[in-house]
Amino acid sequence: MIFTAAPHAHSSALCGYSPLMLFKTPPGVYAPQDDTWMLAEALLREDITAGTAVLDVGTGSGALALVAAGRGAAQVTAVDVSPLAVGATWLRARLKGLPVRVLHGDLLTPVAGRGFDLIVANPPYVPVAGRRARRGRGLAWRAGADGRAVLDRICRDAPPLLRPGGVLLLVHSALSGTERTLAQLTASGLRAEVADRRTIPFGPVLRAQAPWLEARGLIAPGETKEELVVIRAERRT
Repeated sequence: MIFTAAPHAHSSALCGYSPLMLFKTPPGVYAPQDDTWMLAEALLREDITAGTAVLDVGTGSGALALVAAGRGAAQVTAVDVSPLAVGATWLRARLKGLPVRVLHGDLLTPVAGRGFDLIVANPPYVPVAGRRARRGRGLAWRAGADGRAVLDRICRDAPPLLRPGGVLLLVHSALSGTERTLAQLTASGLRAEVADRRTIPFGPVLRAQAPWLEARGLIAPGETKEELVVIRAERRT
C-alpha cells in the first residue's frame, strides 16, 4: 500500500522544526515524546538538501518524516506496520503540502533494494516480559525481554540501504543496550557513536514495568529515570 502526498501549490515547506507542526495523534498511534524530539534535533543537524533521500522507519505520527520534508528534502519515505499510522502520516503530509511517500509494511521490508542518504528510526525498545507485541497499542513500544526485538533487525537491515556517506540516526533507551547497538553497527562497516544522551523521568509505560525491570536487575530499586541515547552511524565514502 503506497500513499504519496504531493505539495500544494499554495503551501510552503517548513523552514524549521517546531512541536507546533504536529496536531493530535490518533489513539493507537505513538504520539511524539522526548525520544521523538531528540531524534528530530539530531536530524536537523544533518546536511539536508532537495536531493537527500530520507527514510523514516516506523514513522508513527509522521513527525520525523515531516521534519525532513520541511527542511527541504524532496525524497522522503515513511514506513509503518500500522495502517492507522500510515493514514495519519499521509493526511498530515497532505494537509501541510509536504512531499512524503508513505508505505505500509514491516520495518525495512517495503524499501528493500533502495538507497538512502539518511535513515531515522524511533523503534519499539522497552524491555518487557514476553515477546514483541503483534498488534494493539503495545506495538509501538513492546520489544521483548531485552528490548532488542526490533533494534537488532534495524542494526542488521539498515546499513545495506545507506549510500556512501549516508547516515543512520537511531534513538532508544540505554536499558536496551547502547554498547550492543554500537557494536552491531560498527560490525556492519559504519562509524557509530552516541550523538546525544538525555536522562528523563519514567513515563507511564516504564513506571508500570518498574517491578519487573527491578526483578531482572535492569534498574535499581526505586529508580525513576532512564537515559535515552541517539546513535549516529555513518557509512564511510
